[in-house]
Amino acid sequence: MPAALQFGSVDGAALGAGVLATLLYFVVGLGVLGLGFLALDLITPGRLRHQVYTERNPNAAILLGANHLALAIVVVTAIMTSDDALGQGLVDSAVYGALGVVLQAVALRLLDAFVPGHLRAMVGEPRMSGAAWAVGASLVAIGAVNAAALS
Repeated sequence: MPAALQFGSVDGAALGAGVLATLLYFVVGLGVLGLGFLALDLITPGRLRHQVYTERNPNAAILLGANHLALAIVVVTAIMTSDDALGQGLVDSAVYGALGVVLQAVALRLLDAFVPGHLRAMVGEPRMSGAAWAVGASLVAIGAVNAAALS
């Protein structure tokens, strides 16, 4: 006859605390991504949401997608390296995530200054541009460096 299965005990309080922490970190992450969208919207010409979702501008969509990927890398790293205490961990994640948004915006402005042509003009072009892919890839790479720099 097989041995009886043993499940052990379930700690409902620990589970509840874990679920609450998950929800709070998720809210912080979404907040940072929203802040990143607003920062990118300020840097690019026109209303970014309108360009991406109404006009279906491929260059604006590439930059938005790349920026979100870059910031997601930063947010994931900020959460994973944050303090174990929930309150401090949430603050760490929010502060380092916001810093990541600022650093990504600065990097985008530097790319605009040093790359031939103007990023603002490229974003407004209705035809997909290879330059948008290059800037998008640069943003993701900068996001990875940004994440690695988190302390």
